Amino acid sequence: MDSIMMFVAFLLCLSAGTILAEDPYLFFDWKVTYGTISPLGVPQQGILINGQFPGPTINCTSNNNIIVNVFNQLDEPFLLTWAGIQQRKNSWMDGTLGTMCPILPGRNFTYKLQVKDQIGTYFYFPTTAFHRAAGGQQMSLLSSLEIGTIRVTRLKKTLDSGHTIGLPDGIQINGKSGKIGDNAAEPLATMEPGKTYKYRICNVGLRISVNFRFQGHIMKLVEIEGSHPVQNAYDSLDLHVGQCLAVLVTADQAPKDYYFVASSRFSKIQLTSVAIIRYANGKGPASPELPPPPPQHVAGIAWSVNQFRSFRWNLTSNAARPNPQGTYHYGKINITRTIKLANFRGAHDGKLRFGINGVSHQNPSTPLKIAEYFGKPDLAFINYDLLKDEPPKEISTSVVTGSVVVNATFRNFVEIIFENQEKTIQTWHLDGHSFFAVAIEHGKWSPEKRKNYNLLDAVSRNTVQVYPNSWAAILTTLDNAGMWNLRSEMAERAYLGQQLYFSVLSPGRSTRDEYNIPPNHQLCGRLLDIPKSELPQSPPYA
Repeated sequence: MDSIMMFVAFLLCLSAGTILAEDPYLFFDWKVTYGTISPLGVPQQGILINGQFPGPTINCTSNNNIIVNVFNQLDEPFLLTWAGIQQRKNSWMDGTLGTMCPILPGRNFTYKLQVKDQIGTYFYFPTTAFHRAAGGQQMSLLSSLEIGTIRVTRLKKTLDSGHTIGLPDGIQINGKSGKIGDNAAEPLATMEPGKTYKYRICNVGLRISVNFRFQGHIMKLVEIEGSHPVQNAYDSLDLHVGQCLAVLVTADQAPKDYYFVASSRFSKIQLTSVAIIRYANGKGPASPELPPPPPQHVAGIAWSVNQFRSFRWNLTSNAARPNPQGTYHYGKINITRTIKLANFRGAHDGKLRFGINGVSHQNPSTPLKIAEYFGKPDLAFINYDLLKDEPPKEISTSVVTGSVVVNATFRNFVEIIFENQEKTIQTWHLDGHSFFAVAIEHGKWSPEKRKNYNLLDAVSRNTVQVYPNSWAAILTTLDNAGMWNLRSEMAERAYLGQQLYFSVLSPGRSTRDEYNIPPNHQLCGRLLDIPKSELPQSPPYA
């Protein structure tokens, strides 16, 4: 089941008007349990947070400190990551299996986050097992749950046995899959005539891009993953897996019900779900004639690429924004390294794997960051030379597996090329950073393609889509010390190896650049076999 999260359950961060001596703290206690959910009308067991499906929303202000105490009441380990929250100097709280030990059953862990200089709409989701398909998600405003844990167990066994999980059964909107004509359904939102509303929308599904639209209404785009774009108007918008945006909708039509529509894109199957947008004191049901979807197939890709190119950073906005090497003029910064990444599908020991440049990542029992911090990278089988900056000329379908960690120079300005020669669309996400998505084109990348880059006002964001037989280019400053996950947002592909970690180390090993391991951080894996006397007795970073 794929899911598009909308309006409720996010991590929402607003800009602060005044900076105080110490930024405010927000405290949350979350209990993670099993519970009954019915995303397609059929009751099944899912993962709930404080009894909620989708999970709780976090409303916060830029620079707030967020303290989330997570109690794992499941019968298996659990961990949350916070997609888009940059965790400045603090990959310890990123919630990936490369940086943290899972929260064991019956135990708790307290996340300490700061949304440093960030505004926007983000979401959280589980990174353990295949829990992303079972729930425990939401938009952070931040959160959302998807399909039941019984099915998740089956999906995990399918992947572990070397097979694909196949296509989804439907599209959820805030945990529900609505149908045309169900006028008794609870409205997604109620609008007062003449007023304008902001809708925050994330695609937290497993693999399907969607297009969404408001029946009879125009949308004004006002946010893309924490950045303010030029406020263009759209009839419909494509939203790829892992992406978030916000639009303004004015209640300027006849007062009655209308449909919010989400439909699948670039997929062999066509899925559509609706939710009711109601006018206060309105009369009349929504029309069964839905606004048409955009083109599909080859024409649909061209349409979608052109829409991507219409997204431009608002250079006059006063919101928080990245400041690479002291300048907003990212197009004038010298590129110090080019990394070209080609996704692929292959097999290892006869089982399905996905990977990058001929290598498929496997999470060791010892988190990569913890092993590296204690000077014992061998405990996590880290091989910094396993993945090269260029894909091999021919990628073998016989996959090499291992702990894929790429050494990165602190504060280098890096160009990353994503090349997708497969027949399915890809979405990539980078933790700990934002980047400038400067180009998407059909075919293969070459250095001459740089002349087509948008070096003036590309949107700063944390995800980018790559269409079939196409490439995408991003530019970023690796100025956040830590261990950061670069992954496919397609859950199946990430689970089976299409991800890597950037090890960004500060040369000075200073707490000005990166925090020491928090005192509440758990140890696990092979570190438990090491006597404490053999571990550093004082913090490595001073």
